[in-house]
Order: sequence, then structure tokens, then C-alpha cells
Amino acid sequence: MGRSGNAVQTETTRGGPLPRLTICAHECGKSGGILKMPAPRAALRHAVPVVLEAVLVPLALFYLTLVLWGFRGALIAALAWSFLALGRRLHRGERISMLLMLGTLLLALRTTVAFITGSAFLYFAQPTAGTIVIALVLFGSALLGRPFTQRFAGDFCPIDPELLSRPLVHRFFVRISVMWATVLLLNAGFVLWLLVTSSLHSFVLERAGVTYTMTACAIYLSIRQFLVMMRGDGITVQWGGAAAVAATVTA
Repeated sequence: MGRSGNAVQTETTRGGPLPRLTICAHECGKSGGILKMPAPRAALRHAVPVVLEAVLVPLALFYLTLVLWGFRGALIAALAWSFLALGRRLHRGERISMLLMLGTLLLALRTTVAFITGSAFLYFAQPTAGTIVIALVLFGSALLGRPFTQRFAGDFCPIDPELLSRPLVHRFFVRISVMWATVLLLNAGFVLWLLVTSSLHSFVLERAGVTYTMTACAIYLSIRQFLVMMRGDGITVQWGGAAAVAATVTA
């Protein structure tokens, strides 16, 4: 803390970069501090392009090409998009999200194995195995006190290092790593069941429905728990720089 209200970065222009989550001091000298959360629309404008680029567009291209030109064409279309998105960011010197980087690497591995074997089952089984590995990594990072979820948080909302250094925030990311690991393991179980019981065309849509529903619930719980933790630490939460305190979260 120990920052004045003027030190907090503000959102620049519509569609511009989000401000960092930063705790600043009350202007009236009240104890605790103020955490100014971005307006929900601004947060969506920041997060949606990341998810579209790394997840939704490759999935849509894969399914569309699968219907029109078959399995191998779908593999090429999804991978080509990911490489183009990665190359575009490298060419422009832009930040590459962890979601895009990890997604492209995993997609390249899956596509290589699928082309060698010609097996659609192996193509979709690989991310399920990868999901289990990531869940175990999250569990391990929580046990070691170096929560991996902290690295992904910056893809969706920049966080001030001073805020990340707070012990309570660190404990939050440890607990959230355990929660996300549990969600990923449950998701892997559902997806594996769908893989062995559904047709290829049905599986692509059913997997997306299950995965995105569980992910949306986990995101909601993560945000809710973060706000509850901040309030429990004596921090006042304000949304979008409004003067009124947001009281949307209950203990």
C-alpha cells in the first residue's frame, strides 16, 4: 500500500489496455486501502480477444474444416491459425499470452502425432492427457508455494507486483491453483467419457460445451473468492473507478 490515489493507473481509451490492479491509500487517511477493479465491460474487452485468438477461433476453424474437408484439413487449419497468431505478435513485438503460447505448443504436438498415426482418437485424447498433467502441475505448484495460476492471471488482468507480494494474495493463488486443478481433473474425466461414447462431429461440440461451462464456473468462483479475500483483509473494492463501493460479494 502506501500509494496515493493519483498513483493508480486509469483506463486510457475505450478498448485500451486495462489498468493494473493496485491497492492505493484512502484519500481521507482511513486504514486499509482501495482496490480499483476494472469495469466489467473493460475486463471483457481485454479478455475476449485473448480467448478468441488462442481457443475459440482454432476450435471454430477445426470444426468448420472438419465438416467441409475432413480430419487432416481440420488439423492444418487449426494449427495454421495458431502459428499465424503467434507470428503476428512476434512481428509486432506484442506480448504473447501464456494461453496462446501453451496452446500453440500443445496443438503442434497433437497435430504431429495425429498426422503420423491418422487417429482422431489420439488427437483428442492428447489434450485430455495434457489436462491431467497441467492439473498435477497446479497441485505441485500449490504444494511448493509457487502457484502457477499467478502466471495466467496476467493474461486477463494486469496485477501490480506489490499486490502480488501480499501474503494473503499469495495464499489466494495457492488455494485457487488447487481449485483449478480439481476442475481440470473433473473436466478430463467428462471429456474422456464423451470421447469413447460420442461420434467425432458430436464430440467436438459436446466437449466445447462441457469445457467452457466448467471453465466459466471456475472463473466466477475465482473472482468471487478474490473479492471476499480482499474485503476480509480490510480492502475496499471499487469497480471501474466509481466512487461507490461495490457490494456484490457476500461472505
